[in-house]
Amino acid sequence: MARGELRIYLGAAPGVGKTYAVLEEAQRRAARGTDVVIGFVETHGRPHTAAMLGDIEQVPRRTMDYRGAEFTEMDLDAVLARRPEVAVVDELAHSNVPGSRHDKRWQDVQELLDAGIDVLSTVNVQHLDSVNDVVAQITGTTQRETVPDEIVRAAEQVELVDMTPEALRRRMAHGNIYRPDKIDAALGNYFRVGNLTALRELALLWLADKVDEQLDRYRSQQGIAATWEARERVVVALTGGPEGETLIRRAARVAARSKGADLLAVHVARSDGLAGADPAQLARQRVLVESLGGTYHQVLGTDVPAALLDFAQGVNATQLVLGASRRGRFAQIFARGVGVTTTALSGSIDVHLVTHKQAGKGRRAAAVPAALSRRRRLLGFALAVLGMPLLTLLLKTLPDLTLTNDILLFLAGVVGVALAGGVWPALVAALGGSLLLNWFFTPPYRTLTIAEADNLLALAVFVGVALAVSWVVDVAARRTREAARAAADAQTLAAVAGGVLRGERPLPALLEQLRETFGLRAVSVLELAEDASGRPERAREKHAWCVVASVGDQPPCTPESGETAVPVDDRITVVLCGRRLEAADRRIVEAFAAQAAVALRQERLAEEAATARPLAAADRMRTALLAAVSHDLRTPLASAKAAVTSLRSHDIEFDEHDREELLETAEESLDRLARLVANLLDMSRLQAGVLGITETAIGLEDAVPLALDELGPAAATVGTDIPADLPAATADPGLLERVLVNIIANALRYSPPDQPPTITASAHAGQVELRVIDRGPGIPEDQWEHVFLPFQRLGDRDNQTGVGLGLALSRGLAEAMGGTITPETTPGGGLTMVLRLPAAQTASEEPQE
Repeated sequence: MARGELRIYLGAAPGVGKTYAVLEEAQRRAARGTDVVIGFVETHGRPHTAAMLGDIEQVPRRTMDYRGAEFTEMDLDAVLARRPEVAVVDELAHSNVPGSRHDKRWQDVQELLDAGIDVLSTVNVQHLDSVNDVVAQITGTTQRETVPDEIVRAAEQVELVDMTPEALRRRMAHGNIYRPDKIDAALGNYFRVGNLTALRELALLWLADKVDEQLDRYRSQQGIAATWEARERVVVALTGGPEGETLIRRAARVAARSKGADLLAVHVARSDGLAGADPAQLARQRVLVESLGGTYHQVLGTDVPAALLDFAQGVNATQLVLGASRRGRFAQIFARGVGVTTTALSGSIDVHLVTHKQAGKGRRAAAVPAALSRRRRLLGFALAVLGMPLLTLLLKTLPDLTLTNDILLFLAGVVGVALAGGVWPALVAALGGSLLLNWFFTPPYRTLTIAEADNLLALAVFVGVALAVSWVVDVAARRTREAARAAADAQTLAAVAGGVLRGERPLPALLEQLRETFGLRAVSVLELAEDASGRPERAREKHAWCVVASVGDQPPCTPESGETAVPVDDRITVVLCGRRLEAADRRIVEAFAAQAAVALRQERLAEEAATARPLAAADRMRTALLAAVSHDLRTPLASAKAAVTSLRSHDIEFDEHDREELLETAEESLDRLARLVANLLDMSRLQAGVLGITETAIGLEDAVPLALDELGPAAATVGTDIPADLPAATADPGLLERVLVNIIANALRYSPPDQPPTITASAHAGQVELRVIDRGPGIPEDQWEHVFLPFQRLGDRDNQTGVGLGLALSRGLAEAMGGTITPETTPGGGLTMVLRLPAAQTASEEPQE
């Protein structure tokens, strides 16, 4: 039985029209005569979606009891018994009621597919396992229902149901997604424009990756090796040489010319496992590539041009960036070089040969270490000097041996010397053996004259074979030693990387692992003072260096106080104490030093971020203080002064009632002024670091009535909708009351008389949100930030009532308590002020599909 096909409609968020689209496809198939049934579709009360069900047969759902409540789920057995050609199963990531045959609906779908039934289904991008954590960061909501990515990737078709954030919010405002009582909360929480934009980008990127996979699979199945320029991909080849940084930056500029282009760096390592490139250079270049948004890759190969082109074609690269050859002109006569060869074989891939400072200067010859130990070389020379004469004496005592036999025995002796001591002892043995063969065993005897041409050829072949064998033995020994060294280096790098990953602080972990690996007494990272940079005489002074990190006993304080100093850049040097390292070890230490510099920069960035936070808080407090002085001091001072001036006036005679009213006005104004001054003093003390905000858990159901009471009779018409189970907010009660009074007074001032403001509250992503909604004229979005500037009252030129709207103060106080105030457009017209404060306890609710 053929397996059924799965078609998935992918959306960025609830309400984009996935279920509507899947039902449209079901209707089209049914109209063509296909046997289609509805296994499970959730309309969420949306009339347009319900209308699309039409007359398609719906398999009755199965009712299940769970914890005293009834739930309905898809009846999997009924659908299997019905055996339609196509089944519509909505919400692929849905979790089934406990007691069902499968925990997840996607497992039900797998069983339908195994039965040969095609399935049409839907899923939102936030329910994909691979992006679940990213969605939680964006929206503040952790999705509990997820589906493995491989299930969706395995679908024969994935169709994106797309809608712009603005269009989706309009659908929400028109009541096409949620019930009216949930619209305001949804628009202010999950359905923010930023959230929807980020989710839409996630869906597009995820689908683009699947399309890339399908394209690669198709090209592989069809045997297509040519590059298809569906997306610009720039590959830069790195040799581990000093020109790598120039090539990377050049390739990054090439990639930046095309939006969405990929940057990939590749290094071709020798397939025999021997070290060729400088690991320190490669480590620094890898960091540079990743900092520019690219990826680093390493492939094995003996033929570098072929390996580069195989990699480039495998990733569907469109451009390849290579460095001009460092080989000298004389060397290029005998071999064209990697760049020229790659260009000739590149086909449709554009190749950029980038010049650099090292081009054409030749490769600096590295010191070649001896293949064998000094002891073995001495043993080889001893065998050559003593063994060849002893072999001659032995052969003289043996009768009836021909010259051929003598040559073979001498050749065996040379091979033995080569195995023991390498090429130079073998060369001495070969030359000495040829002279002994000529003198004692080649007619005429005891002369260096060779009478027969055959004997001359035999001696020449003997010398040539002896030298060739000794050279092969020496190269094999050298390669064995290099391979062992490379394996040890790789093991060391892996150990250091593991130590860094396991450590809570990367830099100390890296230095400690380095010290243990090479058996050092201490390791320090030193930094040169800024005034000493570029001044060698200052760099030699002890006080010019600062120890930024160290491990071990008596760490060095200057580069001269250690056995080995490895400069990372002009100012940072890693110094090692305990023993002097070999040249081969230094290359590995340079790679570690480059990583240490990266870890140091990361630590400093974290410290700067931690330092910036209290400075930003202090700046917010200072701004709030100045705004409060300029705004809110005026009104109570003016009222109190006017009342007192009137009472002291001799021009007007006030009766008892008027006198009481003026005294009451003065008293209220002075009380308000006293409260304001007290708050400002508290804020100034807090800014000076001598007073902390008294943050407590306070319920908005308690704070809002206090603010309304302070506003007096004008606030009697304000409607409130604060859930009983709303978590408490973390705030200072006095400051919170001032914030609420200001934003509610602002809403009252601009609300029509027949449409008073409404106050709603909800919890979202560890925050408590209070929304003050008015139906007034509203404010254009491009002027939202202006209302928070001091002395700004948009559309209000009347200064008789004072300047004190206090929105600048309110935002400053909210931010000082760890919250925010942001304006939003009220659906249908008006302005909504959203106050967000940290929740004393987290309450998270997923959006309804």
